Amino acid sequence: MRTLLACCVFAFLPSLALAESKPASAPALVHIVRETALGEIELALDPVHAPATTANFLRYVAAGLYDGGRFHRTVKPDNQPDKKIKIEVIQAGIDPARSKLDGIPIALERTRDTGLKHLDGTISMARDGPDTATSDFFICLGDQPELDFGGKRNPDGQGFAAFGRVVRGLEVVRAIQQSPVEGQALKPAVKILRARQL
Repeated sequence: MRTLLACCVFAFLPSLALAESKPASAPALVHIVRETALGEIELALDPVHAPATTANFLRYVAAGLYDGGRFHRTVKPDNQPDKKIKIEVIQAGIDPARSKLDGIPIALERTRDTGLKHLDGTISMARDGPDTATSDFFICLGDQPELDFGGKRNPDGQGFAAFGRVVRGLEVVRAIQQSPVEGQALKPAVKILRARQL
């Protein structure tokens, strides 16, 4: 009987070890596709680390406010002569004709608190003061540490609210960056045909 019990225990142990070694499931990312005049950009948003910023962005998507919006600005090393700290981003927002539908500004989720960084392909919210972001967002080209908390691009040092990244269509982001400009304004702006959640 003792031998039989020992066999049963040892037979059970490997399956227990397998159960314990299973990796924890990764936090669910929310995927958004933006169809632009130059191609599709797929974004993976992080509601676990940046819940308020992600929820704000998804409200605009659900309301269809990015449909007919536009990428209107590109910031490159050669078109920011008055800035000591150079960055590379493209910026977009809703159709200016619908600007009255902009929501209330949201609280800034600092990268110090979220743990997210402004890396190549990161999506983040555009802002003036610390708690002023509404619908405009930008996408980083290359790593942009000066946009993180403590970075020197913004004089207040609070950084910007990163909340996801491009997972498909980075070549479209680069094509938008290289489109014709006057200063930093894309001329013409690159239209967002549709934004949808997958």
